[in-house]
Amino acid sequence: MLDRTVVSLDLNKVGIEPEMLAQFRKLIHKPNGIILVTGPTGAGKTTTLYSALNELNTINDKIITTEDPVEYEIEGIVQCPINHEIDLTFALALRAILRQDPDIILVGEIRDLETAQIAVQASLTGHMVFSTLHTNDAPSTITRLRDMGVEPFLLTATLEGILAQRLVRKICANCREEFTPSAEMLMELNMKPQEAKGKKFYYGAGCERCNNLGFRGRSGIFELITMDDELRDLISSGASTDALRNHVRARGTPGLREAPEGAPLRRDDHRRNRARDSARRRILRS
Repeated sequence: MLDRTVVSLDLNKVGIEPEMLAQFRKLIHKPNGIILVTGPTGAGKTTTLYSALNELNTINDKIITTEDPVEYEIEGIVQCPINHEIDLTFALALRAILRQDPDIILVGEIRDLETAQIAVQASLTGHMVFSTLHTNDAPSTITRLRDMGVEPFLLTATLEGILAQRLVRKICANCREEFTPSAEMLMELNMKPQEAKGKKFYYGAGCERCNNLGFRGRSGIFELITMDDELRDLISSGASTDALRNHVRARGTPGLREAPEGAPLRRDDHRRNRARDSARRRILRS
């Protein structure tokens, strides 16, 4: 459950490092196109998109969302919850939204081909569309959409950017201890022994400050892909996920593993996480 009282919908507080945030801001201010935020459940996708909408929320633009469910209520934005009991799906809601002449649309999640096709058509007719997708990283998002049945030429015409994100736990600074990783650990990290030279590795020993977990707080890591002509050519030719990933790495876009550490969540978020963990422990004990 989300505690709406402690969440600040501000892009500056999401945790994206400044250079990437400047690129993301440039994307969300485009007049039309599709921007996708990807990652597993609980990665913070909704908070990122709501922060973007909150920044775009002006008296001049009409913003309509369709969500399952509506997680944060934002003044000035029309928000429509999905209701499966009356067959109100993302696709049907999106069709109705397009008749209301919106400027910006948020689709909670692209789950099927019909929703994807309507989102594409909406962006082609001058709308800015935001949505989420469940993929492991940004390059695999393109493959996922193609597997759904979206034509490559439509992807190249509408897709403007993909932001993949994760929330990772931070080692408690109060009880962290340095150690030398074994060869098996380095293998799991896809690191060679020579790559580990000069790097410091830590683990959380556990203390009262972190409830003996060894972790305290969370931090965001992000991967942002912006479209260029070469990437569009690769998509049109049906390039594999590996080819797409190699291209974005070659042009200097770091992956999630290499991404710079984002800003830690605010103290209010730490307090909320501790309260949530405490509630879980009480439930397990009962």
